[in-house]
Amino acid sequence: MTKALTKVIYKPDTNSTHEYIVIVNPEEYKKWKEGDTSIPLADVVDSFDVFHSSQGHQGFLGKPSKQQLDTDFGTTKETDVVLKILGEGKDQASDSFASTNTANTNMSRGRAALDTKGRSGNSIVI
Repeated sequence: MTKALTKVIYKPDTNSTHEYIVIVNPEEYKKWKEGDTSIPLADVVDSFDVFHSSQGHQGFLGKPSKQQLDTDFGTTKETDVVLKILGEGKDQASDSFASTNTANTNMSRGRAALDTKGRSGNSIVI
């Protein structure tokens, strides 16, 4: 059984298609959001990785460049960026991410193989 995780999604501008996403542990995030400052930030986030998508929070998520972070957050320090995303973002629950135990229900869509050609190795599919 996979661990339940939650995405916290932050849009720097309501008209922007750019979204930043941090993966968090839902129980700790809820307590942290309610003001429990005794919880270490390392327990709240699944990792300090910030993901970026220019197509919304569905699909391929990659790592933002330092220029993107500086433009949208005014800093390139990942801790400061994560804090802003956690404080101002909206959470979206999920049972799991990129499960490998799924069946291909429509074989006419092609092979059920992962194609990473032309994509960087540090992207995930949600």
